[in-house]
Amino acid sequence: MPTLRLHQTTTATPELFVAGLTDFGPGRSKLFGNSADKYLKVHDRGLTSADVTEGSGGIWERLRYDWSDPKRVTMRTTDSNIWGGASGHTYTFTHHPSGTTTVDAVVVREGKNVKGRVVGFLLGTVAKGALAKALAKTARAIEARNADTQGHRV
Repeated sequence: MPTLRLHQTTTATPELFVAGLTDFGPGRSKLFGNSADKYLKVHDRGLTSADVTEGSGGIWERLRYDWSDPKRVTMRTTDSNIWGGASGHTYTFTHHPSGTTTVDAVVVREGKNVKGRVVGFLLGTVAKGALAKALAKTARAIEARNADTQGHRV
């Protein structure tokens, strides 16, 4: 069962990053490349939690989001076509006096079938760099979205 630990520094505040993580509207794939709009379905949403199905490329998972702690977002897999067990994501945010934020992401992938075990193995080995690049791309997209809403050119 691969557990991947990723780190990214961003100029986005923890609040802005949480807002990006919990924006389940159309265009989510602009922030998260592995969340195609055609897979996106919000089953339930509260003030600090949501039940959402998302995915891409034939892989989907239903996640229980919890952002009741402003410095942490947890996403637990409740159903998936390939992930089971302890699968999910945890994002922890540390804001620094310099104005930057460190995003620590922990991704757990427990395959529940052959495809899940193979994809999990690949993510834990050769594809880990792709996940790190995806997190960096997400951070840049959240920064750009914030700049757009403040009327700055990107």
